[in-house]
Amino acid sequence: MAPIALLNPATSVTTITGKVKKHVMRGKYSFGGGRSYRVGLPPLLILPSWRVQKVQCFGNWSRNDSKVIGDNRGSMVVKAASEGGAISLPKHWPLSKDPEEKLQDPVPRMKGSSRFFTVGLVASWYSSNIGVLLLNKYLLSNYGFKYPIFLTMCHMTACSLFSYVAIAWMKVVPLQTIRSRVQFFKISALSLIFCVSVVFGNVSLRYLPVSFNQAIGATTPFFTAVFAYLMTFKREAWLTYLTLVPVVTGVIIASGGEPSFHLFGFIICVAATAARALKSVLQGILLSSEGEKLNSMNLLLYMAPMAVVFLLPATLIMEENVVGITLALARDDSKIIWYLLFNSALAYFVNLTNFLVTKHTSALTLQVLGNAKGAVAVVVSILIFRNPVSVTGMMGYTLTVFGVILYSDAKKRTK
Repeated sequence: MAPIALLNPATSVTTITGKVKKHVMRGKYSFGGGRSYRVGLPPLLILPSWRVQKVQCFGNWSRNDSKVIGDNRGSMVVKAASEGGAISLPKHWPLSKDPEEKLQDPVPRMKGSSRFFTVGLVASWYSSNIGVLLLNKYLLSNYGFKYPIFLTMCHMTACSLFSYVAIAWMKVVPLQTIRSRVQFFKISALSLIFCVSVVFGNVSLRYLPVSFNQAIGATTPFFTAVFAYLMTFKREAWLTYLTLVPVVTGVIIASGGEPSFHLFGFIICVAATAARALKSVLQGILLSSEGEKLNSMNLLLYMAPMAVVFLLPATLIMEENVVGITLALARDDSKIIWYLLFNSALAYFVNLTNFLVTKHTSALTLQVLGNAKGAVAVVVSILIFRNPVSVTGMMGYTLTVFGVILYSDAKKRTK
C-alpha cells in the first residue's frame, strides 16, 4: 500500500505505521495500535507557528481520500492511502513518545506484497477460474458425466474440508464465529441461493458452449441493480442505469447469432446469473451489521457444509444411484475419479485465490480482471472445444463486456 505522506519537501522519512480511523480535530489523526506519539514539526516557510501534531493510534482506515488539517494560520494536506497504509514524516523532524502514554513503539509495517507475488496470485486466480469452468464443461458435456448436482456437491464437500484446514489449522484468516441463531439462518438462506446458482450454472454447461455461458454471466450487474432496487429501494445515478443498456443488448445480439443456442440451457443460465446477483444483494442486507459481517473465507467455511446438506437429498432424488454409476465408470476409466478430485480441489482454489487477489489488490481491480477473465475463458474454450462461433455472437459478447466496463466505471464515479 502507498504510504500516507505529509506533503512537504523531504528526501528521507521516518515511518509511523498504523491504520487511520478518523480525522479527530485540528492537527490530529488516529492510527492502529493504541499508541500516542507527538510529532514535532520544524519551522516551515508557510507555517512558521505550527510546531506539534499529536497522533493517537487506534482503529481502521477504510477510504481513499485527502484531508486538510490546520488552523487559521495555514493548513497542511494529508493524503490518505487505503487500509493498512502508514504515515511518513521527514527524518529530521523530532519524534518522541507522548508522556501521557506508556506503550511500546510501533513496529514498522511491510509495504505490501511484491509485484511478482501479486502477478502470481492473479495468474493463479485466472488459471483456477478458467480451469474449473473448462473442466466442468468437459465432464458434463464432452465426457458425458451428466450429473451436475452431484458434481456441485463434490465441489462443496472439498470447499468444506479445505476451508477448515485453511482457517482452523493454517490460520490463513482469523476464525470468525456465528454469534446467533438468526445469523445462522441468514447464512443458511445465502447457502441455498448459492447452491441454486452453482447447480444451474453447471446444468447450463451441458447445453451451451462456454463462450455463450460467459456472455450471459456477464449480465450479473444488470440483475444486481434490479434486485438492489426491488429489495432495498436503492437507486443508482441515471448514468449507471444507462450503462446497463449495452450489457443486455449485447446478450440479445449474442443470442441471435449463437450457432449452438439452446433455449432450456439459456433459461437455466439466466437463472444462475440472477441467483448469483440475488446472493450478492442478500449478503449485503442480511450480514450488514458489524457483528455479523464475515470475510469471504469464513463465509465459505459455513456456507459450504450447509450447501452439502441441501445438495445431498437433491442428488439422491434427482440423480438416482449416481454414486454407483460413478463407481461403475471408474472401473472402466479410473481417470473419472481423478477428474472429480482435481475439479473439486480447483473449485476451492478459485475461492481462495479470489480472496487473496482482493486482499492484495482491491475489489475494483478484481472487477476489472474479472471482465478480462471472461474474454480469456471464451478464447481458450473456443480453442479447446472448437465450438462454432459467429461474428454476430462475438460482437454481442464484446458489447456486453464493454457495457460491464462502463457500468463499473459509473459505479466508481458515483461513490
